[in-house]
Amino acid sequence: MNRMISRTALPVGLAAAALLWAGAVAPAGAVASAGTPAVPAFPNVVVPAPVSAVASGATFTLGPAATIASDAADVGTYLAGVLRPSTGYPVPVSTGGTGTIELLLSGAPASVGAQGYQLTITATDVVIRANQAAGLFAGVQTLLQLLPPAVQSRTTAPGPWTAPGGTIVDYPRFAYRGAMLDVARHFFTVAQVERYIDEIAQYKINYLHLHLSDDQGWRIAVTSWPRLATYGGSTEVGGGPGGYYTQSDYSAIVAYAASRYVTVIPEIDMPGHTNAALASYASLNCNGVAPKLYTGTNVGFSSLCVPLELTYTFIDQVIGELAALTPGPYLHIGGDEASSTTAADYASFVNRVQQIVAAHGKTVLGWHDIANATLLPSTVAQFWDTTTTDPALASAVASGTKVVMSPANHAYLDMKYTKKIKLGQTWAGLIDVNTAYGWNPGAYVSGIGEPSVLGVEAPLWTETLVTSADIDYMAFPRLPAIAELGWSPWSTHDVTAFHARLGAQGPRWRIQGVNYYPSTQVTWPAGS
Repeated sequence: MNRMISRTALPVGLAAAALLWAGAVAPAGAVASAGTPAVPAFPNVVVPAPVSAVASGATFTLGPAATIASDAADVGTYLAGVLRPSTGYPVPVSTGGTGTIELLLSGAPASVGAQGYQLTITATDVVIRANQAAGLFAGVQTLLQLLPPAVQSRTTAPGPWTAPGGTIVDYPRFAYRGAMLDVARHFFTVAQVERYIDEIAQYKINYLHLHLSDDQGWRIAVTSWPRLATYGGSTEVGGGPGGYYTQSDYSAIVAYAASRYVTVIPEIDMPGHTNAALASYASLNCNGVAPKLYTGTNVGFSSLCVPLELTYTFIDQVIGELAALTPGPYLHIGGDEASSTTAADYASFVNRVQQIVAAHGKTVLGWHDIANATLLPSTVAQFWDTTTTDPALASAVASGTKVVMSPANHAYLDMKYTKKIKLGQTWAGLIDVNTAYGWNPGAYVSGIGEPSVLGVEAPLWTETLVTSADIDYMAFPRLPAIAELGWSPWSTHDVTAFHARLGAQGPRWRIQGVNYYPSTQVTWPAGS
């Protein structure tokens, strides 16, 4: 078989059936000319929408003798780990060679870059080509969505295991596609975080931002300041037992995320949102008096002592330990809602902390409030407001600052879908599927065009969330909407087509045990 199928090499009838996932270049079932058989389109089931897809009309069936040959052993092992329980097939994996499914780090179009892939499905085999292993992993997620939903089952399910034939060429719109999980307001175990990693990785999310500290809890052990975890981590919103990650726990999360091609970004929020730290060490307070632990939800009352030199020793040691445990490029310094800090102190503080982070070899990420300081050329600002104008941020962008887009009234997954649901908040508005999907990250904030946008992120704050089922309910089905905005070309943006793709996820979530919210804006297949 020709492993390098390209659009230009396709027969005329197939080329006419080329589809962008926003809608058909040629209508589904159209004929190129009189007498040419119609070629069906790919089923509209993949989220995020691929850049392009060309259907062949063939059908691939995965059989008992199926094998995987992979140039990236971990990606092959991951795919086999999904296929074996549901199919009951042995699905052996080899490094290199040939197989029923081949994952190749050669022959991919240059256009797919570092994260994209080319997926070719024929009647007899499947070939995914990429320039890097991350692209192979992304291609595997698309392949799994083209197979029947039961492929996600952890026990043997009935086949047949078929996928539509054709070629997909796909790559991301933005390099950064993130999900944030707040483990400070309510603590979540290593297993719960890993579960969320599995869920987000299916939608080509490649960054997990962990909000590790806040007024209500400190969730990472720091050897040089042990009471941060043992005392500052001893409670949570509502007064529960809290918890914290040992450094071994945190490293396990980082490694698990990496196995799903997700990079962890730790956040230590400062100078505000710091009551847990201030309660742990009286010496960090300007007056030398430790406040009580806090279990409420109001914000803006706490601040590190900006004039105190010990503050920067503290930050240097905390950042140093965290940087040593974090292979990814970013450390998040928070910086939002510091209403107890004067503007002058805030700017001085952020300027100094940026230098500390840089000295430990990391790039600063911070909530967009940090644009009120003088940002390093490498610093990235994360926009979270409900407005579409921010003069300070626009000025920073004009000087070269990149932005991650997380507008609270579109991207915050802790906002309620409707007023009737129990979980969530409403301060940024109600966010159902259409609201989560209905904005353009590349043209949302005045003065910030697409070239200045590094990507998107969907934060999930946990003041009202206690269980993994709560996380699922608030993240799904809205997280895939944000993921599509981050991955798919704006030209594919179409809410009706998205509803169809999103509805197709329902049976998969049911099989996976994902407790999703059944939005009435989407038609869900029966039984999902």
